[in-house]
Amino acid sequence: MPSPIQSHRSDQVVAIIGGGLSGAVLARNLARLRRADELRIVVIEPRDALGQGLAYSTPDPDHRLNVPEHKMSLISDQPLHFQDWLASGRAPWIAPVSTTATGDVFVPRQVFGRYIAEHLQEQIDAGRITHLRGRAVAAQRHAGGFRIRLDNGALVEAQRVVLAATHPAPALPGALAPLRGTPALIADPYAPDALAAIPAEGDVLIVGSGLTGADIVASLHRRGHRGRIHLLSRHGRRSQPHGPQQAETTADFSVAPERTALALLRRIRRALAQDLAAGLTWHPLFDRLRVQGPQIWAALPQVERRRLLRHLRGLWDIHRFRIAPQTHEVLGRLIRSGQVRPITGNVTRTDPGQVVMLNIAQRQGDALSLRVTHVVLATGPAHGAVIAQNPVLADLARQGLIGPDPLALGIWTTPDGQAIAQDGQAQDDLLVAGPLARGAVGELMGAPEVTIWAETTALRLSRDLARPASAA
Repeated sequence: MPSPIQSHRSDQVVAIIGGGLSGAVLARNLARLRRADELRIVVIEPRDALGQGLAYSTPDPDHRLNVPEHKMSLISDQPLHFQDWLASGRAPWIAPVSTTATGDVFVPRQVFGRYIAEHLQEQIDAGRITHLRGRAVAAQRHAGGFRIRLDNGALVEAQRVVLAATHPAPALPGALAPLRGTPALIADPYAPDALAAIPAEGDVLIVGSGLTGADIVASLHRRGHRGRIHLLSRHGRRSQPHGPQQAETTADFSVAPERTALALLRRIRRALAQDLAAGLTWHPLFDRLRVQGPQIWAALPQVERRRLLRHLRGLWDIHRFRIAPQTHEVLGRLIRSGQVRPITGNVTRTDPGQVVMLNIAQRQGDALSLRVTHVVLATGPAHGAVIAQNPVLADLARQGLIGPDPLALGIWTTPDGQAIAQDGQAQDDLLVAGPLARGAVGELMGAPEVTIWAETTALRLSRDLARPASAA
């Protein structure tokens, strides 16, 4: 059995499981807050570089950030940090098409991943952060902390563990189950060369019309795809474009925040009407909602949070997660030409084969019958299945150390990110640093929110580590 990995400088070890954006920002801030002789930081991540995760590891140049470069940063109090890096000479060449007429730059997501990795590598080279390339598959409480086992057999002992796991895979709709395991189903469109098997003349069904669906359309277009692309969604909604530069809204939802989803909706409608009368679009209001999301969420009782998710989540997502202008232009042009066909409805039957036969019940209109070569899944992460899909989370759940949050958004935590055991006890040595804490915290899907939450978690963890043992 491999010997446990231990620190030769300090008996304090923090293990971060997951090295995407959340884990990377947390590790970087911990390294800046604690001296090397006080703390060893171990990040367990199978990818070669930290900070990339699913979002920023895609090599496809058409998979772009959906916000301009001046709104992305590894450091929340230095909002232009990424923009400065792009201009520093260390960044890769950026194609002119990435820059809009207004000067905003929407770079490929892999560029942002490279930016994060570069800044983490500096601390890895300095010995402040240890990157273990492997996947955590089990973790148990052991000797006042945890013992974590990796898929390569390595063991890590740590006093505190932070779960910064990646998003789970999308769930396969039941009607598409006959395609499971067949070459006709592309379940992970972001996998390397995932779309390479699609023939240029073949008709394709994309299930999901949000940002992932738009990414797939843009990728197929760049590859010279000439077949029909059917873009299916249950409600016919697509991610909205960015708006013009304009003044900020005067709306403030943090003052006397609403206690019901209906009251919140009415307040938003009143504010939108006031903004419209003042010559503003809806964009500033949704930006304000995003910033004040934690206060809005904290004020809602659990039953109202559930009601909000059930009735308004779809509308929120398409306005909150806006589409890059370049991707929006390609998608709109292909819809107008008829190559991309938006469909609102659900698949009701699937007959697999060399040509896949699909029956679709449209929300309005007659049923459709489609013949396609491939079906691409773009429905977004199945957050409610994250524990079952991730081996180390499943192991912690079997021991009763974690459980799903009541809203099926991720892991059950306190509002400050402590994992809640199945007996209801909060655990200050087992934390959640990423979007999987959003059931308690609120909006944690965008990079700015993820960054701030990881910074906050690092500060809280650093303070806890500084306390004398008798006070812990």
